[in-house]
Amino acid sequence: MDHTLNIINVPGWAAVGILLLIASLPLSLLLTFTRHKAAKKQDSGRPDWSVPSIDAYASQTSFFHTWDTRVKIITLFICCFIIVSLENIASCLVALTISCLSVHFCKIPWHRARNRLLAMTGFLSMFLIVIPFTSPTQSGETILLFPLLSSFPFHVNGFYVALVIILKACSVALLMEPMFGTASLSATLHALRRLGLPSSITQMIMLSHRYIFVFLQEVIRMYRGMKVRGFTPKTDIPTMRTMGNFLGMLFIRSYERTQRVHEAMLSRGYHGLIPTFIRFELSMKDIAKGVLWLIIGITLFTVDRFAPMLSP
Repeated sequence: MDHTLNIINVPGWAAVGILLLIASLPLSLLLTFTRHKAAKKQDSGRPDWSVPSIDAYASQTSFFHTWDTRVKIITLFICCFIIVSLENIASCLVALTISCLSVHFCKIPWHRARNRLLAMTGFLSMFLIVIPFTSPTQSGETILLFPLLSSFPFHVNGFYVALVIILKACSVALLMEPMFGTASLSATLHALRRLGLPSSITQMIMLSHRYIFVFLQEVIRMYRGMKVRGFTPKTDIPTMRTMGNFLGMLFIRSYERTQRVHEAMLSRGYHGLIPTFIRFELSMKDIAKGVLWLIIGITLFTVDRFAPMLSP
């Protein structure tokens, strides 16, 4: 190895503490989610198959709800790209704080943001496990040698990179709540159409969001019928056969329903375009909000680039 490396042999007790600290966040999120799901299942008496609605809280009033949807989407997308380009961990922490404050002030319950972050936990946790042990060795960096893992040195620079990636991913994920959860789905899709997104894509998103709840009710009815007939899920071949038949019937019923829905749309004059009656009115207040967010993003990017030069 390079003689300029700072190699530290970590004692056994310190190694256990570091590993527990790294695993504490994903484990805490997983335990919280598990308890939440178990409580909902116990209260309802059946499996929780709920699907959150994207615009369930679009009727609230906040800084983001009164913002023109087109300007809001463009501005927050630009801010997301700025956050992704950050390199300093302090700047990433500031970005995460801004995203948390945005979720708080848009008046959307925190359990939605928590579930969104939980869905990313497994993937992001792999960065903390893989990158520190696989990053290339750099001159002057600090390397930790854990007991029984001396052939797999822990690169502190790699751990720093993993933390930066995780902070940026969480910041962008949290910004999705004020971006898409503070306006009705139809308004958001219409704004995307006005911004150049093809109409076919917006229609597919709208129909998918609408009928996923219809199919969900079909799943609940079918499962309830199975339970009434004495079905008890187990880890065996008969249960797998029953669930296979269940999924097959669900596919057939879903296909038949989509055929009926398409025929109903054609009978009502559908010719590839769903009319909308949403009108956007751009005001100076909307532009001022966009300029404010862009100033925050540009300031954050500037400080991130010049922070290494300003640091002692």
